[in-house]
Amino acid sequence: MSTPKVTVIIPAYNAANYIANAVYSVLEQEGIRPEELELIVVNDASTDTTDAVMKRFQSDEQVIYLKNENNLGVAESRNLAIDMARGTYLAFLDADDWWEPDKLAAQLTALEQTDAPLCCSARALHEPDGTPVGRVIGVPERITYEMLLRTNSIPCGSVVMRSELAKQYHMTHAELHEDYILWLQILKNHGAAIGINEPYLHCRLSAGGKSRNKLKSARMQYGVYRYMGFGTIRSLFYFANYAVNGVKKYHGKN
Repeated sequence: MSTPKVTVIIPAYNAANYIANAVYSVLEQEGIRPEELELIVVNDASTDTTDAVMKRFQSDEQVIYLKNENNLGVAESRNLAIDMARGTYLAFLDADDWWEPDKLAAQLTALEQTDAPLCCSARALHEPDGTPVGRVIGVPERITYEMLLRTNSIPCGSVVMRSELAKQYHMTHAELHEDYILWLQILKNHGAAIGINEPYLHCRLSAGGKSRNKLKSARMQYGVYRYMGFGTIRSLFYFANYAVNGVKKYHGKN
C-alpha cells in the first residue's frame, strides 16, 4: 500500500445532517490523486444516524471509518486518527464544515515550497443551514508565535500541517482550546506558519460551538495562557489583546 501525501481527519458527533457534505468536499478535491489522499472519520459515539450516513462511503478505499464505543471528545478523537494517519501531511476538518475544491492542492504546494510547519487559510462564515452570513475572516501571510499569542488567527478546519509534528504534540486539554495550544507549541518550537488569504474553508456558526459562548471562550483563552506557563500579568496582557482582536475579527471590516 502506497503512502498517501495527506491524511484528512474529521471527528463527528451527531453530525448526520452535515457529515456527507464534509466528506464529499474532501473526496472531490482537485489536483489530488485518489492514492494521495486518506480520509479518517471518527464517529465519537454518536446517538443520531451518523453511522447510517457513513455507510454510503464504506466501499471507498480512501475512507477509514472509526467508531468510539464511548464519547471521548473532539481532541481525543482527533488524536486517535493522528496516531494512525499515514500521510506526510495532516489536515483537519469539522463534520459540519466544508472545503473549496482547490484547498488542499493550494496549501500543499505552499508547504512544499517553504519550510513552514503548517499552513492555514481564510474562512467564510455560514448559518447552520449553510446560508452565507456575508463575512469572511482573513489570515496573515505569515503568523509568528508572538502574533498567535495575541489572537488565534489559525482556524483548525483550514490547517494542513506536517504529520510528524502532530504526532509529536497531539491535541491536549479539550477543556481549553486544544487546537490553539497545538498551534502555539508548534510555532514556538518550529517557526512561523503561513497563511493563504482565500476562504478555502466554509464554517457553520453552530449555537453550541465554543466560539459562540463568549464568556466560556474567554475563560478558556485565559486558561491557555496559564497552561503555556505565563504569570498573571503576562496572561492578562495577552488576554487584553485577544479581546480587542476578537472584536475586530468578528465585527470589523472584511
